[in-house]
Amino acid sequence: MTNNYPTFEEIRNLKQELYQMRLEYWIAENLFTFQWWLLLVVFFVPWIIWLRVVDRKRIPQILLFGALLMILVIMMDDIGMELNLWSYPYQLIPIMPRLLPIDQGIIIVAHMILYQYFPPRWKQFIIANTVMALSFTFIFEPLTVWLGIYKLENWRYIYSLPIYILKATLIKWLVDEIILKK
Repeated sequence: MTNNYPTFEEIRNLKQELYQMRLEYWIAENLFTFQWWLLLVVFFVPWIIWLRVVDRKRIPQILLFGALLMILVIMMDDIGMELNLWSYPYQLIPIMPRLLPIDQGIIIVAHMILYQYFPPRWKQFIIANTVMALSFTFIFEPLTVWLGIYKLENWRYIYSLPIYILKATLIKWLVDEIILKK
C-alpha cells in the first residue's frame, strides 16, 4: 500500500534544494545591493548607539528584556514566514531566512532603550511603546516594503500594531516580575 504523502527524505531533499536556490539568489540579487548595505547599517548602528546610551548599572535587566523580546520576535517572525504572511526578498545573510537586522537589530535596540527610560512607570511606558509601535507599523514597515526588503503576502500593516504593543508590554511585565521576585 502506497500513500501520497511526502517522505521525510523528500522533504529534506527539497529543503536542501531550496537552500541552494536561496544562496544563488542571494549572491546574484542581494549581496552588495543598496538594500544589503542598508540592512547592514540597520543591524550594527543601533547596537553601537545602544552601547553609548545604555545605563551600565542596569545592563543585566535591560539585556534580559532584550533577549526575551528577541526570542519572541524571532519565533513570531518564523511563524509568519511559515504561514506565508510575509517574506523577505532581501537578506543580510542567506542562511537565515528571517530579517535578522530588523528582528535582532533596530526593533530590539529601540525597545531596550524605551525600557531603560521608562522602567517602573507603566503609563509612560505604554504611551511611548504605542508611539513607537505606530512608527514601526505605519512608517518603517511601509518603507521596507517600498524598498523591496519586506513583502506582505497575506498580511496588512494594521495587524502589526497590536503585536508591537503587546509583545513589549508582555516582556516588560515578565522581566519586572522576575526582577522583583528575585
